[in-house]
Amino acid sequence: MKKFCLLFVLFFSVSVLDVTAQQDSTKPEKKSSSKSKIQYGLASFYSNKFNGRKTANGEIFSNQKLTAAHNTLPLGTYVRVTNLRNKRSVVVKINDRLHHKNKRIIDLSRAAATKLGFIKSGLTRVKVEVLGKKPPSK
Repeated sequence: MKKFCLLFVLFFSVSVLDVTAQQDSTKPEKKSSSKSKIQYGLASFYSNKFNGRKTANGEIFSNQKLTAAHNTLPLGTYVRVTNLRNKRSVVVKINDRLHHKNKRIIDLSRAAATKLGFIKSGLTRVKVEVLGKKPPSK
């Protein structure tokens, strides 16, 4: 009888821990959640070899347009990207996705990276602010 009670308690404890672990893993992280209005992280820019290729939303990529790739924001979303080193900012449209193993939060077109002033360094820390689906008024 003692063995049965011990096994029952052990089984129940493991079940409760498993449910608790599943609940904790579903909580989104605020900085990386697509619902979060502001995100911070590392930005890079597209290589010229991607010019002329299709993006995730079907557009043809051009390094001359103000566009970007992001893994969680909906395609067609406009965001303001601010270089945290020099405070320059640019508005871009999300039209592509990053490689799933990429640790950066956004990959910008060369035109956007030029406006942000990080072509020489290749990477920079940025703030990404979600503006919505409509192009911002100029």
